[in-house]
Formats: sequence, C-alpha cells, structure tokens
Amino acid sequence: MRSRKMTQGLERAPHRSLLYATGMTREEMDRPLIGVVNAANDIVPGHIHLGTISQAVKDGVRMGGGTPLSFPAIGVCDGLAMGHEGMRMSLPSREIIADSIELMATAHPFDGLVLIPNCDKIVPAMLMAMLRLNIPAILVSGGPMLAGKSKGQATDLIKVFEGVGQVKRGTMPSEELDELEQSACPGCGSCSGMFTANSMNCLAEAIGLALPGNGTIPAVAAGRVRLAKAAGQQVLHLVEKQITPRSIVTAESVANAVTVDMALGCSTNTVLHLPAIFREAKLELGLDIFDAISSKTPNLCRLSPAGPDHIEDLDQVGGIPAVMQELASGGLLNTGVATVTGRTLQENLASVQRPGHQEVVRSLDNPYSERGGIAILRGNIAPDGAVVKQSAVHPDMMVRSGPARVFDSEEDAVEAILGDAISAGDVIVIRYEGPKGGPGMREMLSPTSAIAGMGLDADVGLITDGRFSGGTRGAAIGHVSPEAAEGGVIGLIEEGDTIHINIPERRLQLEVEASELQRRREVWQPVHKEVQSPVLRRYRKLATSAAQGAVYRDDE
Repeated sequence: MRSRKMTQGLERAPHRSLLYATGMTREEMDRPLIGVVNAANDIVPGHIHLGTISQAVKDGVRMGGGTPLSFPAIGVCDGLAMGHEGMRMSLPSREIIADSIELMATAHPFDGLVLIPNCDKIVPAMLMAMLRLNIPAILVSGGPMLAGKSKGQATDLIKVFEGVGQVKRGTMPSEELDELEQSACPGCGSCSGMFTANSMNCLAEAIGLALPGNGTIPAVAAGRVRLAKAAGQQVLHLVEKQITPRSIVTAESVANAVTVDMALGCSTNTVLHLPAIFREAKLELGLDIFDAISSKTPNLCRLSPAGPDHIEDLDQVGGIPAVMQELASGGLLNTGVATVTGRTLQENLASVQRPGHQEVVRSLDNPYSERGGIAILRGNIAPDGAVVKQSAVHPDMMVRSGPARVFDSEEDAVEAILGDAISAGDVIVIRYEGPKGGPGMREMLSPTSAIAGMGLDADVGLITDGRFSGGTRGAAIGHVSPEAAEGGVIGLIEEGDTIHINIPERRLQLEVEASELQRRREVWQPVHKEVQSPVLRRYRKLATSAAQGAVYRDDE
C-alpha cells in the first residue's frame, strides 16, 4: 500500500508520531488510508451540503475497513461569478484544484481517494486529478438541485437570468421577477437543468469513474447519502484489486462519454472539459470526434434549457443508466469497458429496469433529432473550430446570415442588448474573451439570457471566443479558435460585415474577401487588457486554446 511509505518501518517513527497527534490509532494507520477530497463551502449552493456527503463517504470507508482522512478543495460558483470580474477566475480554478489535489495526495501517500465535487469546474478538476495521480479513486457528487416552482410551473436559475431582459423589455413586472428569484433555486444542489455541473456529473458515470446514480439522484434525497456511503465502501474494493482510473479510462471510454454527451444534449463546456480530462490519461480528444460521434448519435433528451424537464425528471425514469441502455441497444456504446463498480458497463446495464417516459428519454427510433446535441463549426472565422449547443437553437436560427455587431467585451454587448441597440437579424460578436484575451475565458450567460429575455433568441446570433453557460440557449456559438488575442480572424471582423451561420453544414463564415482580411491583418492591433491578478497573468501565459481544452501548456 502507498501509505506504508508514511506509516511503516523504523524510519517512519516521526511520521507515526505526527499521525498519533491527529488522534489516529496504530490500528487505523495499518488500514488503507483513504483521502476524502471535500469541496464543501458556505457560498456555493451546490456545495453547502457536502459536509453531509463527506460524512457519509467516511462512514462508508470505515464500513469497508479503511481509515478516511479528509482535506478540502476550493470551488467557484459560476452563477455568482457571472457578469463581473469574478468570472475570469472560474476556468483557471479548474487547473488550481487539480494541482492542489495532486499536491496533497502526493505529499500524503493515500492508498485511495474519494472525491466530492458538485459544480462547474470542480467536477472536471477532480476527474483530471484522478487520472493524473492514477491511484484507486472514485468520484461522488453532491447531486442536482430540485427545480423551483413559480406560478405552478417548474423553473430554474436560467429563468431568472432571462427575467432581467423581460423586465427591461416590459414583458415582466419587476414584482414577478422578485418572486421568481426567491423560488427558482429552492435549496442545495447543482442548478437543476442540463447545465455544466450536471453535464459533468452525468458524464462521470458514462466515463466509468462514478457509480450509477451519480449524475441524477437529487441532492436532498436520502439516496444521495446512501450513494456516498456506497462510494466510500467501493473505494476499498478498488484498492484491494488495484483498479486505477487509467485502467478504466480507455479510448472506448472516451467514445462512450462523447456519445452520452450527444444523446443528453449536454453543456458546450463539455467540449472544454473532456479533452482536458482525457489528456491526463494520455488520450487525445480533438474536436473532430465530437462531430463524428454527433453525426451518428441521436439526441434523446431535451432537458432545460433545451426543454421543460429537469434532472429530477431524468432520475425518475432511470437516469444515465436508462440513457446508456437505450444507446447500447442500438450498438452505440462500447459495453465491454470497465467501471468503478468492478463490473463492465454491460454487466451494470443488465440489471437496469427503465420505467420509461418517451419525452424525457426518447427511444432511438423516435429521437428529438437524428444528430447529437453539440455541433462543431468551422470556417474562416474558426479554422480550429467553434462550438454550439444545436439542440437548444431555435429552428429559424439554424441557417442565418446577418450584419456583425462587434464588441470587445461582454459588458459592452450586454449594455447594447438591454439598451435596445440590437435588432432582429444581427449577429453579435464578442471577442477578446478567450483563454488569453479575457484572460480566463469568461462564461457569458448574461448576454445570451438578455437576448432571450428581450425576445430575440429566434432572431439574433452570437459568436464569441469566450464560452457559454450550460444554461445558454439560442444560436450562441462559442470557443471560436484561434481567439482574437492570438490573431484569430474574429479579431478582424468589422461592424456591418456579413456573417453566415449554417449549423447543419457546420459552417461559420465571414463573407469578406481574403485580400481584405489580409489588409486588415497588416494594420491590426490586439486589444490588451491590463491584468493585476498574478493568477490571471499566469493563466494568460500558460493557457492553450479552447480547441485544446484551455489547459496549461505542457512545455516538456
């Protein structure tokens, strides 16, 4: 066991002395030592209850014969960081969380890990750390928030963001927004739609690094506590058999994750996070695999923001196992892959009893669409790729040309949208918001929600080298690569230029002659944003492009 480097032998008497100081007994030292990584805090709704989940995990570890030792991880709430300087910190926090777990688990050689995230960047960060360390480990999230209720209808945080635009437009009384903001988020958990956090918690199941139920059992359900106990017990089995994350995550697992991603209609942020996660397992995941798998994977689910249902509705009809069972029935999954259950995916799915609801999870012969939820667009604006959640795009916006309305920051764009300066048919361009240009690649739910709230989501496109929330709907095309700060064509677009969007044909084109673009490039000067934060200066220096997952550059 790894922990023996810290607990066994004459030379480790000083180490044992320090462990005795924590109240640990020699018997506890001789058992497998399991690190429990707990991202609990008092500011993130998805994390306020993780103390309960952590205790359940520790109970499970002790039930399995191990000794649990917890340590913390930070966590940023993208919703609270939205629309101001704080959002620049969200994506860089992913790298910091992964690094901090590596530091702790190497300095203190645990035999195994149970990692407890819940929200946006914390989930991929912990998956990255699992694969980097490659010691027996399992992830168990805090679970999704229940949907709120307003006027007898299910609602969620996205409706509050969109309500801001509706109040500005005069189609919602401010008193109604006051009521909505108090009811949309009824308690603990990751926000209730198929947004980034829930997307990643669901995909953790699909990858095989979390137990069935991880993505969908509600945060407030007793089943979530039982799942945490089961994870604590199961990690001891992984330690005994030396089943490590990289023995589970293979090229076949990669394909499974992207297939489930397409079927669910997950957040576009998965296109950032999955390459970053699999990179830690030395597996390359280029953007082309998303389109290749999307072309043969039907979209089976339309959860908020693409439809009226929420994660709790998916849970009630069998959760991710039900989706995977449907996909497997059509030969779309590699069912021989290993999972943290100790069984293959095929064995896990054999016992699934799907109660079924043909609108929450449709069958392969009656999908919402024949192609998956995410599309990768290319063209002279985005030769390295751009990403759109096509399952949440209004049919009228699937093919559209319009004049560019150019903004060099999110704030300027939001001011224009809420100030009635945007007209139907416009294509909004927000640039210098990429990994380096931002820096930090801000998530921009405010402008997309403002567009929807102003009633323009079926009439206005938006392209950016920044990124979007999983709660974004409409023709919102992000991750444009190369970004403006790196000399990308998005930085050469001028007010009034015609931009052509063709999602079915995967095209994003600036209709300007190449000679004119060359003339513009010769006089182009990048917008340089002064950055005081050492964290952001470091991230700007080290970050790769969005097409590579916006991870730190590897100079080895």
